Amino acid sequence: MDKNFKWKVLIIIGIIAFSLWKFYPPQEKINLGLDLQGGMHLILQVELDKIPEEARKDAVDRALEVIRNRIDEFGVREPSIQKQGIDKIIIQLPGITDRKRALNIIGKTAHLEFRLVSDNPELVEKATGGEVPEGYELKTLVHDKLREEELLLEKEPVLTGDKLLTAGVQFDTSGFGQPIVALTLDKDGGRIFSNVTQEAVKKFRSDGIARRLAIVLDGKIHSAPQMKEHIPSGKAVITGNFTYDEASDLALVLRAGALPAPVVVAEERSVGPTLGQDSVKRGIIATLCGFAGVIILIAVYYLLSGMIAVFALLLNMVIIMGAMAAFGASLTLPGIAGIILTIGMSVDANVLVFERIREELRTGKTTRSAISSGYHRAFGTILDANITTLITALLLFYFGTGPIKGFAVTLSIGIISSMFTALFVTRVVFDFLTRNKRELNLKMFSVIPSEPKINFVSKRFIAFALSLIIIGIGSVSFYMRGEERYGIDFTGGMLKQVKFKSPIDIAVIRDALSEHGVIDAQIQTFGDQKSNEIIIRTKGETEDAVDNALNALIGEDNYEILRVERVGPAVGSDLRKKAVKAIIFALLAILLYIGWRFRSVKYGFAAIAALFHDVLIAAGMLALTGREFSLPIIAALLTIVGYSLNDTIVIFDRIREDLKLMRKSTLTEVINKSVNQTLSRTLLTSVTTLLVVLFLFIFGGQVINDFAFTLLVGVIVGTYSSVYVASPLLIGWSGKK
Repeated sequence: MDKNFKWKVLIIIGIIAFSLWKFYPPQEKINLGLDLQGGMHLILQVELDKIPEEARKDAVDRALEVIRNRIDEFGVREPSIQKQGIDKIIIQLPGITDRKRALNIIGKTAHLEFRLVSDNPELVEKATGGEVPEGYELKTLVHDKLREEELLLEKEPVLTGDKLLTAGVQFDTSGFGQPIVALTLDKDGGRIFSNVTQEAVKKFRSDGIARRLAIVLDGKIHSAPQMKEHIPSGKAVITGNFTYDEASDLALVLRAGALPAPVVVAEERSVGPTLGQDSVKRGIIATLCGFAGVIILIAVYYLLSGMIAVFALLLNMVIIMGAMAAFGASLTLPGIAGIILTIGMSVDANVLVFERIREELRTGKTTRSAISSGYHRAFGTILDANITTLITALLLFYFGTGPIKGFAVTLSIGIISSMFTALFVTRVVFDFLTRNKRELNLKMFSVIPSEPKINFVSKRFIAFALSLIIIGIGSVSFYMRGEERYGIDFTGGMLKQVKFKSPIDIAVIRDALSEHGVIDAQIQTFGDQKSNEIIIRTKGETEDAVDNALNALIGEDNYEILRVERVGPAVGSDLRKKAVKAIIFALLAILLYIGWRFRSVKYGFAAIAALFHDVLIAAGMLALTGREFSLPIIAALLTIVGYSLNDTIVIFDRIREDLKLMRKSTLTEVINKSVNQTLSRTLLTSVTTLLVVLFLFIFGGQVINDFAFTLLVGVIVGTYSSVYVASPLLIGWSGKK
């Protein structure tokens, strides 16, 4: 037995213990992403161009601190607030249920001004006639829905919000007890306010005309009280027919201070708690079904070796959960998809080893010797396949946003964990079972003969023609759909998922939206008919109009907003560029890596050609089935790149090996032999991966359905291309038969 065996066992036990300690109990240690627990993901853009150049230097940092103070006072549990780039702030607010209130608190500039109202009737008459005097500004004070008043204000404020000491909610004792916002100014502000009211009182006593002081917040007049009494205390109030929550929120933003520059919501992704709970339930069902399916298949097919692989698979899940808890990574819905995909792909390493062991046993080697040779010969292939997949995962993390980063993190952890369990843990188990030169009966089932004699290369021109036809049809469909092929991630706009208490006709909703000025809305049912859910997609800032239309149609108590996504046009364009960059960089990185590992650029170009083939067919199928391109779809396409490459590398590695052993054979003979030798592994890995993705497609829910569909197409096409596209292209590249 290996003299380091005990140390290896201690390492495994240590990692298991650490992982269990970190993630148990999971409901406390595993952070759920916003798409699973509900909440808001915001990207705010600070409009630096709207403030003087000398104030721009640290404006974003100051805005971040102001927003942090507001959120802390609002009482959000475990918010995340970070600066991104030059002028953006990323905010994540778990568990938020009143998203409009949260947006109002976060996005309000809260620039408070006290400005004198002109009492000169001639100036007021000129201003209302269209000739606003220099140094003045005409604004409207809305008293209620039926009464408005035009006021001429001095542009230069007598007092601003930087003199505010505190703000709170009180109730108006002179009227109907309505909530008001009570302001307390600091010493300097109190002195200025005292002088202003004292001067106004003097004028009132001399001519009997009461002067007014407008309280302006973010350019809107909230009130313009008359100054008939001297106020030396530095206290003032803002009235405005507030509800208690509105008054409380206004006091909150005033206490936290004004933003140094206006901010706009460049991107929003909000998920209601109902949809989050449903996503968790569906994700658990899909994961358990996929896991059970793989366990049964591997255990039955490989018997004892399969049981060892099942143990490694269980340990793999424990390590993934422990690593996520240790790194503080959030589990998102795409992250669950990453775990499910990892289950299928992690089996591949075990299959590669077991098939190699099977080949060694056929040569007459002892069990212990066959196991050693099997692991040794499979190691390089497993390493190459996992590194290329890891490259795509890292690029997804770099270019992705929100839940896509969660998918990339989970996939990266899963790749590293699966290599450890497949190459290290299972080898230790085999070493233990074969200690003292004990022989094992490693019987395995085989659906395919030991080495079939299929002439794959001879069918390459038929395969090429078939691929070109499919790609051509898909490309035409992709082109014909125009901008409709892109989701709001890439075009900008708003998506709102709504659940109604009772069935409602889409045509009725469309008419209601049109009456409120929303004429470009795309409306479609979501889920099954019993769910009473629809998706509304619009361009531009139409959220208020959509809400008003629904409220007027059925009342706000008769529907629930499950999900809201808003993407500004600039962000949409930026995300489209990032998606293209991610795919290009992934292909270049893979080309360089394969060229370096195989010491020949022809392998790299053949692999890249096959990857283009897979991505184009998958994109064409998305277009043909009327699905939209979104960030999750880009994640799925990059995952296809990694998976397809995994298959291709296994065959290329065997071709490289056989070229050394079959020096007198033609390249065609070598490729055919290599593909046939790896056929059992190729089909078994594809079946296991297809199985878990199928469960994800069936049970994962509508939110992730397009993602799962793309993976389904990718697994099938990736298996086909590794056999009929990538390998035969080596013949065309070298010019040899």
